[in-house]
Amino acid sequence: MELLMAIVIGILFMAAVYLILSRSLLKIILGTGLLSHGAHLLILTMGGLGGTSPPVLADGVTDYADPLPQALILTAIVISFGVTAFILVLAYRTYAEHKTDDMNLMRGDDEHD
Repeated sequence: MELLMAIVIGILFMAAVYLILSRSLLKIILGTGLLSHGAHLLILTMGGLGGTSPPVLADGVTDYADPLPQALILTAIVISFGVTAFILVLAYRTYAEHKTDDMNLMRGDDEHD
């Protein structure tokens, strides 16, 4: 299972880097979202996937799962949601101001005028 998760994480990171390196602002935002999902899966996989142990202590339970990766992922999901919402608002204002989402045109290169 860990091998499958490693392949999925690699594909997510690959797609995220490809989108982040594009010129379109919307593709960059989608790439950062994919990158955060890949990081969430990476944290979950590093915490260990196998086992049917409960994540909390109960009476009679001698083996339990580490709840720290789940807590880190939950925190990361909330933070990435806030950052994505903020970036989308910035992208909307940028598009309203410049009438384009092409990063090269927003940079102000003289060769595109």
